[in-house]
Amino acid sequence: MNNKGNFAQDIVRELKKVTWPTKQETIKYVTNVIVFSFIVAAILGLLDLVFFHVLENYIIK
Repeated sequence: MNNKGNFAQDIVRELKKVTWPTKQETIKYVTNVIVFSFIVAAILGLLDLVFFHVLENYIIK
């Protein structure tokens, strides 16, 4: 039982050491992730269209 209590106390102690981001930093990071995700989705969508076009018109007849 003592080890579990120490484990929980260690978790709390370590969480107090964490430098948490500010609200503005969190908004900035989330915005960056969303923008990057849309960019990657757009690139993959364009590649899909190109490959579909190539396969449909030149490979599969």
